[in-house]
Amino acid sequence: MNDKKNVLLKLFISTLYLSAFTFGGGYVIVTLMKKKFVDQYHWIEEDEMLDLIAIAQSSPGAIAVNGAIVVGYKLAGMVGALVAIIATIIPPFVIISLIFVFYNAFRTNLIVSRMLEGMQAGVGAVIAVVVYEMACGIVQEKSTASIVIMCGAFLAACVFDINVVIIILVCALIGIVRTLIQKRRNAK
Repeated sequence: MNDKKNVLLKLFISTLYLSAFTFGGGYVIVTLMKKKFVDQYHWIEEDEMLDLIAIAQSSPGAIAVNGAIVVGYKLAGMVGALVAIIATIIPPFVIISLIFVFYNAFRTNLIVSRMLEGMQAGVGAVIAVVVYEMACGIVQEKSTASIVIMCGAFLAACVFDINVVIIILVCALIGIVRTLIQKRRNAK
């Protein structure tokens, strides 16, 4: 019981910290969650983290909250999911509330405007790192089908400008078909 409390406390502090100091949306928090939960705490394996993030990404809502939900649930069930949700939404709630109160002062402040522009550049770099790490994981699997799916999804989004929702649904369908085929092969 005490071990579960320690996990919940670490989960709360980690997700609160990640949420408070992550700017740029959910894809930025993915890299930080991997570093915290996979590399530092060793609570989750890297391929399992990628699966959890894929689930979070395909679910409606903010990826940061969805990612915290699936990681929290994996670590401590429904209580873990609830702890992770609360810790993840506290910082943005406080920040947005403060911005609301001081909106007029922030709106015209040159320093704040320039700071946000600089943060956008940093966010782009962090997202590039996430894409690179996820692609490396797929390539290291040496699964030709996974590499073809990844390249096809990239081309569909970047070259043919196909809606991301359609790409996610098609990739999910391909994953389901591949899993069913694999189960049939294993059953024989």
